[in-house]
Amino acid sequence: MENSALDLKPLDEILDELADQYGSMISILQRTQEVYGYLPMDAIYHISERTGVSPAKIMGTATFYAQFRLQPIGKYLIMLCKGTACHVNGSDAIGDVISGELGIENGETTEDGLFTLEYVACLGCCSLSPVMMINGETYGQLDGKKAVKIINDYRKKEAAQ
Repeated sequence: MENSALDLKPLDEILDELADQYGSMISILQRTQEVYGYLPMDAIYHISERTGVSPAKIMGTATFYAQFRLQPIGKYLIMLCKGTACHVNGSDAIGDVISGELGIENGETTEDGLFTLEYVACLGCCSLSPVMMINGETYGQLDGKKAVKIINDYRKKEAAQ
């Protein structure tokens, strides 16, 4: 069932440490996602084999918590805050502009694999609202025009490489 292209050595290191610990499934999934950027199905099956937990139960956990992804993300993860301060200051309109610019909706990745758009409940930067983060870099006091300029700056950076 496993894809030989997936290097399971890093996962085995995680499982060597955590597989026998009761209640460690969330930690296993978090660390697996850190390694691969998402939760590949081959990893789910490998975790199941090593822990004795059925793939269905693992998937139940992975799909219950919003922090887990079952698909790869783009090179640049755009997290747009939808918390109260950002919402009140126009994050919905900014989300519409970003979606239009990239041709994707929340949770989707551009065809070129560069950008993934993800709406989040709060980024903890309320004084900068509305705010987005791209790979951990914070951009605040946004409007649609500023958001598009930031995205285009990332595109230019990619084109220059």
